[in-house]
Amino acid sequence: MAYRYKRSKAVLPAFIFLLLNSLCVRAQYHPVNDTTYYIRFPGSLTSRLYTSQKYTDFTLKDKNTRNIHYYPNTTFNLGVGATYNNLSLNIAYGFGFLNQGPEKGKTKYLDLQSHYYWRKWITDIEGQFYHGYHLSKGFATDGGKYYYRGDIKVALFGISQYRIFNPARFSYRAAFTQNEWQKKSAGTFLAGAGIYYGVVNADSSLIPQSIQQTYPGKNIQKVNYFSFGPGIGYAYTLVLHQYVFFTGSVTTSLNFSFTNENLLANQGFHFSVKPVTRFRLAAGYNSRTWNVSANWVKDNVPFGGVDKKSNYVFNTGNYRFVIAKRFNTGSRLRKHLRLIFNVLKD
Repeated sequence: MAYRYKRSKAVLPAFIFLLLNSLCVRAQYHPVNDTTYYIRFPGSLTSRLYTSQKYTDFTLKDKNTRNIHYYPNTTFNLGVGATYNNLSLNIAYGFGFLNQGPEKGKTKYLDLQSHYYWRKWITDIEGQFYHGYHLSKGFATDGGKYYYRGDIKVALFGISQYRIFNPARFSYRAAFTQNEWQKKSAGTFLAGAGIYYGVVNADSSLIPQSIQQTYPGKNIQKVNYFSFGPGIGYAYTLVLHQYVFFTGSVTTSLNFSFTNENLLANQGFHFSVKPVTRFRLAAGYNSRTWNVSANWVKDNVPFGGVDKKSNYVFNTGNYRFVIAKRFNTGSRLRKHLRLIFNVLKD
């Protein structure tokens, strides 16, 4: 009995060693991603110079008359940024030499659009505040080119999250945060959900004076809504000769919307089911060290009015042109970057 006991003590560590060794070998043959499709650069620093323009506009639609499409006058911005692992920091400013005068009227805004591209998930968070809108030509009554409403305010909040079903072969980061390199064409299905809340209000009717007499909802002064729902989607990146890429992504969620319209004299409530769609497009050149690309992220958020013939639509988005370069980091720089990352993460 003593002999058997000593023998088992010797065999057990050997068995554990072989088990751990086999797990390590398996891990070596099953990396986080398939490197024949895309390459990650952990520990490297991606720096970028970019231009961007954000916007949040809204449309009042009625089947019996023309659409009323209000636009903000946002700035065209020049910025710099960097990405280290999963953390991106960007700062941009609308310099005067990049922007024309306030011919369309002044818009004050704070637009916080954040898009997080995790390995298996996409998370989009929006918080937009706009003050001052204009209409296209044809609505002005004073002989001016544009119909400007400095009293119109818009607030929009939203959050959505979608699961990436092919994270081993498809990379969003290669197209939108420039810290990975998609070398081979691949696609993925998406599934998730989104929730939105928005408010539009003004000191008087949202309908221009020139068409108030013919527009059914001429007394609309404030509209707020809440919507949520599940969605699905698909994304695909076409790669030509490893370096040139075209990425397209679309998600559509079937949202249950609750609308409250405040008229000059009373208010009304309405429930509707509308599809909320988000598009992502990107194209450019990507390699082991450089990325030169353009991308566009756009949300289309519709909801119904009290009158079944009327609808509202929010459109939000961001255009970007990016020149990015990746740098290998030394141990000292990695230490400082890791410290910054941990402080911001907490």
